[in-house]
Parts: sequence; structure tokens; C-alpha cells
Amino acid sequence: MNHVVIMAGGVGSRFWPMSTPDYPKQFVDVFGSGRTFIQMTFDRFKGIVEPENVWVVTSERYADIVKEQLPEVPQGNILLEPCRRNTAPCIAYVSWRIKMKDAKANLVVTPSDHLITDVYEFQRVIKSALKFTSETDAIVTLGMKPTRPETGYGYIKADLAASSLRNKEMFRVDEFKEKPNLETAKEYIKDKSFYWNSGLFIWNVETIVNALRVYAPDVSQIFEGIQDVYGTEKEQEVINEIFPTSPSISIDYAVMENADEIFVFPADFGWSDVGTWGSLHTLAETDAYGNNAIGENIRFYESRNCVVHTTEEKRVIIQGLDGYIVAEKDNTLLICKLEEEQRIKEFSAE
Repeated sequence: MNHVVIMAGGVGSRFWPMSTPDYPKQFVDVFGSGRTFIQMTFDRFKGIVEPENVWVVTSERYADIVKEQLPEVPQGNILLEPCRRNTAPCIAYVSWRIKMKDAKANLVVTPSDHLITDVYEFQRVIKSALKFTSETDAIVTLGMKPTRPETGYGYIKADLAASSLRNKEMFRVDEFKEKPNLETAKEYIKDKSFYWNSGLFIWNVETIVNALRVYAPDVSQIFEGIQDVYGTEKEQEVINEIFPTSPSISIDYAVMENADEIFVFPADFGWSDVGTWGSLHTLAETDAYGNNAIGENIRFYESRNCVVHTTEEKRVIIQGLDGYIVAEKDNTLLICKLEEEQRIKEFSAE
């Protein structure tokens, strides 16, 4: 059976004041579409995975928000981390949990807060990758075709000399690259074998469990050693005790950079991690003057290149601004230059 794991434990507050550590980005309707990021993530797997095979790994502080926003997901499929330990322990926990239910499960692991605009192509790619991992011991990561020399993403270098015999769209991974500086990113763009690392993974549950055993035994042993409590009333109590003892390490460092059977599936389905107000400005619909209006009653006069997010049913008039963020949430109003958005964290701390 196919399963999807939605990783939703992040505390991202880069869209302050809309997102905060208590209500982070994945639970916010950034685009004013009526669906939050995590809800859109759930939606795009309809027809691929049944709701009873959707799993969410999140912080215990967000349990009620997940239940409210994803009522279709069984409560027993919402796994709660007592503390942050990066993605390898998260994936080890949920993989062992799923394996106890379905030993032949085929998994997609996805972040909860990314944007995908071409859902039809996304589903085609996911179905193709799931078929591939169901027939092999391969680990697949999705590589996004880069459109600019982006310094905020990691990169994947593919061996394009020969595709997989089972799937012509799959290529072995030569190397994973950290987020580059601008000059290095420009070089990557010239080389057609480089792709953005999307953080989307597909594998069979037995494949990832074995990989963790080999390459991250100090992580794997923790979660393999409590198989008798999975699905019981003791599970959360035991997880609260052992989870903090796990090393804090990403799945990229723990497995992806070490394993042999790693393939990249180059894809192009309108992907973005929407990590900044600036990225939202480029992705959301704009008027003739480059302004984004996310809200019902926003008017611009003599203004350009602004992103305004005010969804609390107030009339908003913007005059004479160029390149500004205007956002309101819960009695907090932010007015900030787009070029200064890196300072929003210091504003939100005051």
C-alpha cells in the first residue's frame, strides 16, 4: 500500500506576523486560498494515498492544530515529537511505526509547507516513483529543474550519462551539494546535471529501515527497539522518554549522502518552498504594477512591487509605496521594506 508522511514539526515564523512559533507557516493560509500549506499538501495526494494511510509527524505543541486542519487523518496517525531532533529521527520513528502496520508499505515523505502549482504533473511523477521503489531497493529524491541561481536551496548533481533501465526518467545521484554562494550557484545553472533538492523522498519502508540500520544505527536502534509499544497506549510515553536521546541529524547527512542506490527524478511541477515574503511576491498573482493583494478589500494608489496580506476583513488603502510588505494578524501590523525582510525576526522578538 502507498503511504504519505507529512513532516510538520517546523517552527518557521518567517511570515510573521501571520506565522509564529506557536502557529508556524505550515498552518497558515499564506495565499488567501482558503487552504493552509499543510491542507494543500494533503490535498495533492488525493487519489494516490487513502486518508487512513496519511501520517503526520509534528511537535506535541501542534497536535490540536493538525487535528483541526486535517480531520480526515486518523488520530493514531498523528505522531508527536516531544522535542526537535531533525529529519532522520522523525523518519526513523514514522518508518518503524508504519512497518508494524504494513511491512511492504511504499512511502512518500514530504515537507508540509511547500507550494506545487501543477498538481497533475506532481501526481504523475509521484505515481511513477512509487512504482519504481515498489520494484527495487532504491531511494528516490525529486530534483527540481532550477530556473535561477538560487542560494537558498541545496543541489543534487545527477549522472545523466545513463538513466535507469526500469525508468528512463530516473538517474543515479552523483553528489549532494550544500546551499552555494551566488557564483557557485551560477556555475550549477550552466551545468544541466544540477537540480534543486526538494526534500521530497520516495522509498519502500523496508529499504529506508535497512538504510537507517546501516548508515545511522545510533538512530535506528532507538526506534527499532520499541516495536512492542507501537500502536499501544504506552507509545507516547515511551517516545517522550527515548526521542530526546536520539542524535539530531538530517536524513540527508544520515542516509542520502552515504547510501548507494540513490536516484534523482528530475521534475518540473512548479515547486517552491515559499521561504520568504520575497518568494511569495514572485509566486502570488500581481496587478499591472507588480502588487500582490491577498485579502478582500485592498486598494493600491501610486504603489508598485508591494505584497499586502490583510485577510481580517478590514479596508486597506496603500498609497505611494514601492517594494514594501504590509501584513496584519491578531492586532499586529507589519510594514517593512521587502529588501529588509531578513530583519523581520528581530522585529518579531520585540
